[in-house]
Amino acid sequence: MNFEIECEREDDGRWLAEVPQLPGVLAYGTSADDAMAKAQVLALRVLAERLENSETGPQAITFSIAA
Repeated sequence: MNFEIECEREDDGRWLAEVPQLPGVLAYGTSADDAMAKAQVLALRVLAERLENSETGPQAITFSIAA
């Protein structure tokens, strides 16, 4: 499963990053990098919780992160 992080700047200047494949995984930050890092952490937490609660089986996971 591949996850993409979408990031955009809000009208108030904050950055919003979200992982569309994981509903509810979105995070605000003061910069695009900050918001994307927070969204990555949240996505990993959501996936770990799903595995711990047997909501999903083990599967290959790929994150694409710009260097």
